[in-house]
Amino acid sequence: MLRATLKSLLARKLRLVLSGLAVVLGVMFVSGAFVLTDTLGRSFDAVFSSAYSQTDVGVAAKPKIEMSEMEGEEVQAPFPASVLDEVRSVPGVAKATGTVAADGAQVIGSNGKVLTSFGPPQIGQAWTGEDGLTELREGRGPTADNEIAVNVTVADAAKIKVGDQVRVQTLEPAKPFTLVGIFGYSGGRDSLGGVQEVAFTEKAAQQLLVGETGVYTGITVKADSGVSHTKLRDEIATKLGTGYEVKTGQQLSDEASDSLKEGLAFFNNILLGFAGVALFVGIFLILNTFSIIVAQRTRELALMRAVGASRGQMIGSVLVEAIVIGLLASVLGLGAGVGVGALLAYAFGSLGGGLQMASVGIPLAAVISAFVVGLFVTVIAAVLPALRASRIPPVAAMQDVATPDRPLTKITVAGAVVGAIGGALLGLGLSGNAGDSTLWTILAGVLVTFIGVALLTPLISKPVVALLGRLFSWSVPGKLGRLNSGRNPRRTAITAAALMVGIALVTGVTVILDSAKSSFTSLAENTIDAELVISGTQTGPRPPSFDPAVLDQAAKLPGVQETAGIYWDRAVINGENDGVTAISDVAALTDIYHAKATAGTISSLGDDQMLVDADTAKDKGLSVGQSLTVQTTRGDAKTYTLSGIYEASELYGGFVLPVAAAKDFAVPKPTQAYLKLAPGTTVAQVQPQVEALLANSPEVSVADRATFIDQQTSSLDGVLQMIQILLALAILIAVLGIVNTLALSVLERTRELGLLRAIGLRRAQTMRMVTVEAVVISMFGAILGVVVGSGLGASVVRALKDQGIDDLVLPWAQMGLFVGVAAIVGVVAAVLPAIRAARLDVLRAIAHE
Repeated sequence: MLRATLKSLLARKLRLVLSGLAVVLGVMFVSGAFVLTDTLGRSFDAVFSSAYSQTDVGVAAKPKIEMSEMEGEEVQAPFPASVLDEVRSVPGVAKATGTVAADGAQVIGSNGKVLTSFGPPQIGQAWTGEDGLTELREGRGPTADNEIAVNVTVADAAKIKVGDQVRVQTLEPAKPFTLVGIFGYSGGRDSLGGVQEVAFTEKAAQQLLVGETGVYTGITVKADSGVSHTKLRDEIATKLGTGYEVKTGQQLSDEASDSLKEGLAFFNNILLGFAGVALFVGIFLILNTFSIIVAQRTRELALMRAVGASRGQMIGSVLVEAIVIGLLASVLGLGAGVGVGALLAYAFGSLGGGLQMASVGIPLAAVISAFVVGLFVTVIAAVLPALRASRIPPVAAMQDVATPDRPLTKITVAGAVVGAIGGALLGLGLSGNAGDSTLWTILAGVLVTFIGVALLTPLISKPVVALLGRLFSWSVPGKLGRLNSGRNPRRTAITAAALMVGIALVTGVTVILDSAKSSFTSLAENTIDAELVISGTQTGPRPPSFDPAVLDQAAKLPGVQETAGIYWDRAVINGENDGVTAISDVAALTDIYHAKATAGTISSLGDDQMLVDADTAKDKGLSVGQSLTVQTTRGDAKTYTLSGIYEASELYGGFVLPVAAAKDFAVPKPTQAYLKLAPGTTVAQVQPQVEALLANSPEVSVADRATFIDQQTSSLDGVLQMIQILLALAILIAVLGIVNTLALSVLERTRELGLLRAIGLRRAQTMRMVTVEAVVISMFGAILGVVVGSGLGASVVRALKDQGIDDLVLPWAQMGLFVGVAAIVGVVAAVLPAIRAARLDVLRAIAHE
């Protein structure tokens, strides 16, 4: 029986390739995700290992606010220079060097634009000279406060050279410096992980990066020969007390790497999610393939039963075939995944500013997941066809036709039940009553709903396919194609369901994002009463900002009625980590946002007062007159009195501090500003003047309200494009499913096609017949996907009504495009099967069993 199964498999190589290709693509995504994150993880390990190679022990003050990589950027607290002397006095310390370093030193290139960073920080630091890691490539280190040195990555990106005057933004507005040196790192590296670095003198670094002189942000310690780093760490920690973090260089390297890997794990889960979608679609393809194969081999399998094969052997025969396909697909998918993972790692390194990638390896997780997923998906998809094969009676060996399609009653009832369960899970998740399991409940609801719709698809396919087919029934080939697509509802349904899943997800996401854009646009237009907005696009961990003096200068311009600048930071408020804003003019903001007080007063704000929105006040049990302790990123904790509570808005909310508090923010400069113009003043009169004021703040620009709203919603377009690209793999697998179904159907109908050719159907007509069948199936899948996706998207939008997304937008143009593209996909998918059908030898086809 095993030999017969393997010979049957080898005799049908085409179906082997088509069946396995879906699994190959899905496994490629899974293994590629693990290869990518493993390569990036080892690359970051190497970067941080190098960065701390000259540090035996590191000393830093405990940050005012502790945050993970996912929560935000942690800012190191400065400490007095006297601490350096205490460290030097500890026995076993060979050398201790005070360091000043902080994110936020942005170089303005020769083109007048700020260098951007998509991930790696932009570090400013005090120059401490060359060591075993840092080495000068050109010039010298800075010795005067108006001099800087930059690493090679900055010099190349900014197109600057030694001797140039270069402007740099720090805590202070952009200032000119003379570039006196360019440095690199051991091993010929231009940067450490793409980090942009600017070196100042110690005094300048303290003033520009910390805001005060005579302080450090860290100390690097070299131990005496033979002294244990761990022991020295403990002795320094005992000397300094609990206000400092003292760690070995290895600890610092491991912690920095682990923090970044936390973000990589999130990225990895996203890739695995899309891989799951691809594999889910692949199940439809494999299920259909084995179903058709069993139907085609009815007589062959019946003969095996007649000569003594048991039902168990019949099931084993189909499952062995599935295991062989799964193993081969897993091997090929793993190989493809390694290639894709390496390619994505290279792209990540290039986009990340030149991260030097580690050699591509094959982690054990990639190998295990490739074979487990490949075999599991293939075997699961083959179970039902295998059971069907075991039920073929020996008497079927005397029949001339394949087993007829069965009634749809059971599958329809099952589909209704499963669909109802999926809808219930989806409703529970979207209602917010699932607690910590909300995301998993929603995902389970979507999955079960798709399964339910897929089970109902055979019932739906009959009327819909008949209706679609009439569009092509103006000729004999068209009528035959329509009848062929409707003759086996189960087969048509499974093929269309694969395409339905991909298009439904794209449609659903499009509905949600377009609705979010429309809701935000309407809300902003009705809420923001300002004609001009100053803002920038955030490309790194720090938001773009500008000189606070611009606010005062703009307020004096003719035609400007009010200005309101907004500062943002994270803070610990009564022991809880939260976000805070500071406002240059609270009264102006209440006019611009039409904010209304629900308790106390919000028209003014003293230096020891703060505001909060009504929703936050209710959640935290706060009332006017209550005292709150606020610890911002810099400075000491301060007590504020809650002087007012304002009505919550979808665009503005949370805790509001006076502008004086902004000096202790991580970015003590405004990140946004709103300008309200006097009646009769046009935007064209004021905008050029504000642009001139922002000449030294190239990170930001001023735009009218409509342009600002477009800028804020443009990020959603990028998210949609990324999702469409990732889901394209699922749609590609669905297209392969159509090709597979048609190719196997042509084999199944060999004798029928021969008879049609014999009575006068020409080759071109045969090709048109197969093409019509493919187009009808594709359009059916696309229409089903559009309907299901719109329903899912509308449900999510409805659930998010309380979050401000209350405009339901159905992307009619895109949905029409999906159906039109599906018709083209059907034509493309039909090419090879149609050519094969047209080339059949008529006499051999008639004699085919």
